[in-house]
Amino acid sequence: MPLLSGLKISTTMETANFTTPLGIATIMGDENGIATISIADKGELSTEIPSILEEAITQLNEYFEKTRTNFTFKLNPNGTDFQQKVWKGLLEIPYGKTMSYLELSKKLGDVKAIRAVASANGKNPLWIVIPCHRVIGTDGSLTGYAGGLWRKKELLELESPSNQSVLNF
Repeated sequence: MPLLSGLKISTTMETANFTTPLGIATIMGDENGIATISIADKGELSTEIPSILEEAITQLNEYFEKTRTNFTFKLNPNGTDFQQKVWKGLLEIPYGKTMSYLELSKKLGDVKAIRAVASANGKNPLWIVIPCHRVIGTDGSLTGYAGGLWRKKELLELESPSNQSVLNF
């Protein structure tokens, strides 16, 4: 499981933009770990990938190829202590599973913190790797996702157990 190391500031933050099936991803990190991964519809692709980002990009590509279900590179997201606690909770949601905001709040020890948990979830700086897309409404609905609900749906479908084939006779 990735390590949330707490923010360590570096003067040499590296950045790269690369293609994913859901858009152009931007990744930023340094020797302390990956700080941000975000997604956009458009963007200029990087011509060179800094070596410090290569492993994370490789693992993200493997995720989209369905050959990776967890990430092992070091994480270094910037957030408050509460946000870090929520993001650690998100890391415990298994690949292919979902959890409601209410269930996550209970797991974190305060059912009344559901709005704060949802807010921290929405501020997750590490797209896919800290799997905020696995959090859904109590009724099973797809609710709020910074990358767009269509991307959340695509990610959940990617992670779903083998899709049943329709047999034609």
